[in-house]
Amino acid sequence: MRNEAILLVDDEAGILNMLDNLLRKEGYSRIVKAGTAAEALMAVRTTRFDMIVLDVMLPDMDGFTLCTELRKTVNTPVLFLTARSSDLDKLQGLYLGGDDYVTKPFNPMEVVARIQAHLRRSALYASDALGAEELYRYGTFTVNRTTGQLIVNETEMPCPAKELELLLYFCRHPNRVFTAQQLYEQVWGAMVEGDEKTVVIHISRLRKKLEADPSDPKLIVTLRGIGYKFVPPAGG
Repeated sequence: MRNEAILLVDDEAGILNMLDNLLRKEGYSRIVKAGTAAEALMAVRTTRFDMIVLDVMLPDMDGFTLCTELRKTVNTPVLFLTARSSDLDKLQGLYLGGDDYVTKPFNPMEVVARIQAHLRRSALYASDALGAEELYRYGTFTVNRTTGQLIVNETEMPCPAKELELLLYFCRHPNRVFTAQQLYEQVWGAMVEGDEKTVVIHISRLRKKLEADPSDPKLIVTLRGIGYKFVPPAGG
């Protein structure tokens, strides 16, 4: 049996039960179901979850607002389930701290596969962190994989798991160019149509934390039509 704890948040009992059954067939037993935002917030106060699957349309609080509340205390990967299929809604969810999204109606096995991919990456991340310290100091920021900390201008910045993993991947490969697809495959562990937006938003979130002027980035630069690369500051 798997030991990871998963929180499923959706006001549709049928979806909760379906995902619960599928995950249990895959060996996950520590599954908590919540039908409201209030129940979800109560659950995270008592349990450390390894993955949160979050519906956007909840009866007492929309999922975007709930994600913002969750991000005040947890860095757990958040996968949005949303019937709002417009790019604006997807981007909003990612900007507010979501790590991934699937639109309704969805293929249940795709959701399970994405959950497993996130959990595998998190387990690998935690396993590697037990080894030698991995620390990068570049100009005004320091990122420490072992402690999970991002320090910018001597101030610790909240950094959800996927943002931290993406930044660490850039730091390990300075001055190398990667497409959005390559970054998604390396950091998220899978690739399906539309996931390039996830990478774009995470890069935008990192720029807001790292760059003096996010609209004119100097650290994580865009090479139009090619991809992205991390350019260490001179002397950094």
